[in-house]
Amino acid sequence: MPDLKGQVAIVTGAARGQGRSHALALAAAGCDVVALDICASVPTVPYPLATEDDLRQTAKEVAALGRDCLALTCDVRSTEALDDAVARTLERFGRIDILVANAGTWALDNLWEITDESWQVVLDINLTGTWRTIRAVVPTMIEQRRGAIVLAASVNAFEAGTRMAHYVAAKHGVLGLMRNAALELGRFNIRCNAVCPGAIDTKMNDWQGAYDLMAGGPGGTPEDRRVNAHHWSNLAGRGLLDPASVSRSVLFLASDDARDITGVALPVDGGHAVLPGLNGDPVGDW
Repeated sequence: MPDLKGQVAIVTGAARGQGRSHALALAAAGCDVVALDICASVPTVPYPLATEDDLRQTAKEVAALGRDCLALTCDVRSTEALDDAVARTLERFGRIDILVANAGTWALDNLWEITDESWQVVLDINLTGTWRTIRAVVPTMIEQRRGAIVLAASVNAFEAGTRMAHYVAAKHGVLGLMRNAALELGRFNIRCNAVCPGAIDTKMNDWQGAYDLMAGGPGGTPEDRRVNAHHWSNLAGRGLLDPASVSRSVLFLASDDARDITGVALPVDGGHAVLPGLNGDPVGDW
């Protein structure tokens, strides 16, 4: 495990799932952690989001690892909330060494049936919220002349996805944002990279719409989710991947082990990206 003792990391979307896993991995490596999450429902998001109890649990688990945790409710769609979170971080810790911009959401609709509101919510959280988070944190890193930023992209930053055009567009945008941040911030010794998870076992894909997607039609079950996830990986025995697998990559990219790496998109997908794919719903001759 990399040694990050004495460093301070901000993690967005930290109340549960991959965000909590990243916060705990950073704490285990020696970081004090600022855990941010909206902890509220969002219109058009079709599954329950994390709660304040979830955020408190993240803080409790970080503390159990012997590290300090500042847990704040924060909506990455709000510049004011992010600026306040950065100010409170500096008041408490005096520095920001690592940013993991993990907050994200998705929804499922045919391209031609996505509402304006649903499109805007997914873009505002996944892409614009990531930019706002970077913008809030970067001045401190520039002053320090040092920092590591890791953005949460997706395998859908490289490929299309059924009924998720807004999510795919946002995650493609995250990679463009990452590359531009790496380009512009390099002269300040600030690195920016992205992790691109495949099918990860979190609450984000543990709801009826996700079951139907994995089953290929209505009436999907949790068992469909479990079994069909194996089709997403090239490596034997892999189905839904543990969030800790992504966290290990986050740790690497945030640490001095990756001190000469910037502008990189790292898939953590069980080899999904090399699969040749197939048409599961072919249409015959017209």
